[in-house]
Amino acid sequence: MDKIRFFIRQSWLLIVASLFFGVLLAVLNAQWEPRIKANEIAKFNRRALALVPDANSFEAIGSDITIDLGKGQKTQVQVKKALDADDKLVGWAFTVEGSGFADKIRLVLAVDTKFKKLKGYDVLFSNETPGFGDKIKKDFFKNQFHGAPVKEYTLTKIGDDKAIDDQIVAISGATVSSEAVVKTINTYLIQVQEGLRKQGLIGDGQ
Repeated sequence: MDKIRFFIRQSWLLIVASLFFGVLLAVLNAQWEPRIKANEIAKFNRRALALVPDANSFEAIGSDITIDLGKGQKTQVQVKKALDADDKLVGWAFTVEGSGFADKIRLVLAVDTKFKKLKGYDVLFSNETPGFGDKIKKDFFKNQFHGAPVKEYTLTKIGDDKAIDDQIVAISGATVSSEAVVKTINTYLIQVQEGLRKQGLIGDGQ
């Protein structure tokens, strides 16, 4: 009988503690969420501005674009217009996400106004291995995408990493991270292009 009473008493304390900390976390999350979102937007704007230096602001298009990730999974992408000081379109920018070697990688991509050439990518989030996978942040790898045609890219272990084409030379010792970047960009790029075309935002004469 004493054991039952002890169990009930301990369970009651556990339930009360769980409710208390649950409410506390909810309150803290509600207070911090606006600031977290503001920081995410500011970080996106900084990275996107580095890719589209002519831009003065980034404005989301009317509706998000659905991306098929494969294996029955889908996600929504918010594409933003890069606008100059006169509100003239100078490019497009959006966030993409994929699986890296150690964790998720999150990139911001920028494309020219006609969605024909990639202006490049920058890293929003990555926990890739220091000295190896984290070289996806280095210019010698990122520069291969700057000005590359919008199409599906192929990762190679040998080749000219100065050539601007659809052949991307992998980082030595970090093939998995290199492949993650290429695969992530391939997953989103053409689908975003098609989504913008369906919305009449790009195409002949655009």
